[in-house]
Amino acid sequence: MTDSPALIFPDWSAPQPVRAVFTTRQGGVSNGPFASLNVGRNGGDDAAAVSENCRRVFAAAGMPAEPRWIRQVHGARVMRMPESAPEPEADASFTTEPGTVCAVQAADCLPVLFCDEAATVVAAAHAGWRGLAAGVLERTVEALPVPPQRLLAWLGPAIGPEDFEVGAEVRDAFTRIQTDAGGAFRQGAAPGKYYADLFMLARMRLRRAGVERIYGGGLSTYADPARFYSYRRDGVTGRMAALIWLAPAPPGDR
Repeated sequence: MTDSPALIFPDWSAPQPVRAVFTTRQGGVSNGPFASLNVGRNGGDDAAAVSENCRRVFAAAGMPAEPRWIRQVHGARVMRMPESAPEPEADASFTTEPGTVCAVQAADCLPVLFCDEAATVVAAAHAGWRGLAAGVLERTVEALPVPPQRLLAWLGPAIGPEDFEVGAEVRDAFTRIQTDAGGAFRQGAAPGKYYADLFMLARMRLRRAGVERIYGGGLSTYADPARFYSYRRDGVTGRMAALIWLAPAPPGDR
């Protein structure tokens, strides 16, 4: 088994001090439904395997510190890091401090990373449909200490629009707030069922919040079992992580 985890580095125009990475399921030591690079600590995997997977990711990504994990609840709360609580309940976090790593976990929900054009702040948001409808992306944009026009956003892998079938209540949750959100849904196989495009919904919400520079999107976790975990596809499965931080200045530059 390789000691080198397969990682995705966002293709966006982030300034040099910004560092970001998204993990895949390849290059770890976990077995069974968690094979192999599971970084989710609360899903039933062997704790020693998860620790080794995290060690590999942190080393390969050159992270300056352990991530500041949050306890995700599909809501819209945003936390500023570092936070004294070890794992605060939230679905997004941000920091202005170099060396502090913001992180979210996902296995179908959409991870969204943020930075500003001057590299003064970074953020990570966990945006499943409930969080999107609750406004987690808008709340994140509002929490950052820069105007939205100066922000960049990157959409990570999530369940794709060909596989994310939902009920009419999900469609209604978006169209009640934004009528043109109906364009992100197409009729499903049965009456009252729709296929939802999380990437399109996220872009709509971000633009509505004033963010225009939006990158990524389109990689489906459900459709690529060799590369990604998917809760809807597999049920018992591992988790991936989206991680972002501001690189500390070299000792000679301080």
